[in-house]
Amino acid sequence: MSLPAAAISLLFSSAPALADLKLCNRMSYVVEVAIGIDDRSTTATRGWFRIDPASCRVVLQGALAADRVLLSARALGVYGASPIPQSGSDTLCVAPENFVIAAARQCRSGQTPAPFTQITPTRTDDGNLVAYLAEDSEYDDEQARLAGIQRLLVIAGYDAAPIDGVDGPKTQAALTAFLRSRGLTAEIAQSQSFFTTMIDAVQRPSPSGLTWCNDTPHRIMAAVATDDGKAVTSRGWYRIDPGKCLHPDVAGQPKQVFSFAEAVDAENRAVRHRDKPMNWGGSKDLCTRESKFEVSEQGDCGARGMSATGFAPVDLSSGGKTLRFAVP
Repeated sequence: MSLPAAAISLLFSSAPALADLKLCNRMSYVVEVAIGIDDRSTTATRGWFRIDPASCRVVLQGALAADRVLLSARALGVYGASPIPQSGSDTLCVAPENFVIAAARQCRSGQTPAPFTQITPTRTDDGNLVAYLAEDSEYDDEQARLAGIQRLLVIAGYDAAPIDGVDGPKTQAALTAFLRSRGLTAEIAQSQSFFTTMIDAVQRPSPSGLTWCNDTPHRIMAAVATDDGKAVTSRGWYRIDPGKCLHPDVAGQPKQVFSFAEAVDAENRAVRHRDKPMNWGGSKDLCTRESKFEVSEQGDCGARGMSATGFAPVDLSSGGKTLRFAVP
């Protein structure tokens, strides 16, 4: 999945954190954030707080006695490889689901280290504190909401590109087609729950394009490749949570589509079943990396620091294909 460089942009102030802290999302992604509270003697973390585009959420209430407040953010799995750079000056412990960790410098079972960045929010007129998460595009709230809708429409297989936060006939036609296909009224597009509605729809099998569905109890990381007649481009990784479906971004009309998927544990290690890795692929060797990748040259994978991974062809001649991954 081709993703723009995104960054956490924060408004700064020298004011101490003495009131409610609110985080506002001006990105085109639904994100989950975790916060860290450092008060010299110990560092605690808590998360995950989901924040939709153009929405805000209070993550700390009341007076806060702390030397530093830190932040880590991730995009939902529906977007594939996270567009948010995973970097920060501190490494603190988090858990996969909602959590509170009192001593977050030493990770225990079920916890993993994550990069956190120190933030110094701005004090607003009502006396509270606010920090903004933003992309390089520097959307305002209205643009972020529309860009977020465009992005999910593209993932669902509708032509709403470019993802720019600018309304127009193309975006409206894609949105109308999406709503009609799901039996939804136009009014729901203005509701506060619309992003939840869209994500739920995107995570169900679709009659068009490629759909992956995870019927295992494990997290699955998947990659897709397309042959446009000139080059074969492989891209990943897309995260598919247990019980969820996902549509990878297969733009245009490629001559051939390929798929690879692998079950992983909480530490991102391959899950083994009957002493074999639990994966779903084929005999078409294409280049992949351990982290997010998009590769258009498929020769000499190993010599270029990548792995040759076996992909399987996907037949989309009928217009759509759902691949269901289950424990063998």
